[in-house]
Amino acid sequence: MKIELTVTSDKGIALQEYLKENIGIPKSLLHELRMSKEVKVNDKIPVWTLPLQKGDILSIPFLKETITPSATQMEIDVLYEDEHLLIINKKAGIETHPSSEEDTASLSNGVAEYFVEQEILAKVRHIHRLDKNTSGTILFAKHALSGALLDREMTVRKIKRTYLALVEGLMDCSAGIVDKPIGKDRHHAARRRISSNGQKAVTHYKVWKRFPKEKLTLVELSLDTGRTHQIRVHMSSLGHPLYGDTLYGASVKQERHSLHAWKLTVPHPFKEDVITVEAPIPFDFGPRTLAALIGKL
Repeated sequence: MKIELTVTSDKGIALQEYLKENIGIPKSLLHELRMSKEVKVNDKIPVWTLPLQKGDILSIPFLKETITPSATQMEIDVLYEDEHLLIINKKAGIETHPSSEEDTASLSNGVAEYFVEQEILAKVRHIHRLDKNTSGTILFAKHALSGALLDREMTVRKIKRTYLALVEGLMDCSAGIVDKPIGKDRHHAARRRISSNGQKAVTHYKVWKRFPKEKLTLVELSLDTGRTHQIRVHMSSLGHPLYGDTLYGASVKQERHSLHAWKLTVPHPFKEDVITVEAPIPFDFGPRTLAALIGKL
């Protein structure tokens, strides 16, 4: 398979520089593409140092790769798919990627089996990750070129992620911004904490609904940054830890914390479309007494 792109610049940039600067292909992948001798300009093998002309047609192959990690049979919930990318609704209780070569129970292992079944000869590339006990939308690339361009979109924050969280207590403010740096907790390897020496972290929140009887609040959140445990740390810092998140001060323990990657918006790397998908709120998101109500919001 291949992708065809039309040169839009009239600056006479060489093929090597055009693919790097205009398309965003990293140096390592450029080398692989060049060595493959399958890249073509106007259906001919190009001289990589010669300038391109506006209107030239570039043909870039999807390089065949060994499927990794190891494949594991697993039921996966596909929310969106085309030949370039895959968006999955992750269940809580499963890691995004394996923690070791012996670990074969992660979502990435399940996607590897899906690739085998679909005869997609590519490494499994998750463009972002979710904590083990966070459910919802997660984005995978289906070939190296797509992975490189989606990584670039993630780096410059073009890919937008919106979360829902059920937090302890009744929040007073209907909306707000938490701008507090986050660093590692030297007393607890698995925790993060607010730290003046930490990395900048900004979280926007908006209250959806308060539940006075249960003393819980349903909140929508979006991130300007993507720090480890960012939402969990920031909400806890406000005195409203996620329901079930005892690592960050919740008073009630459940099998998962109540955080769900509800919406994902992705500018398509090869088309002018913007893909937006929503993952239904799962039944195990919060207390059983609220599950049906939350699911209808």
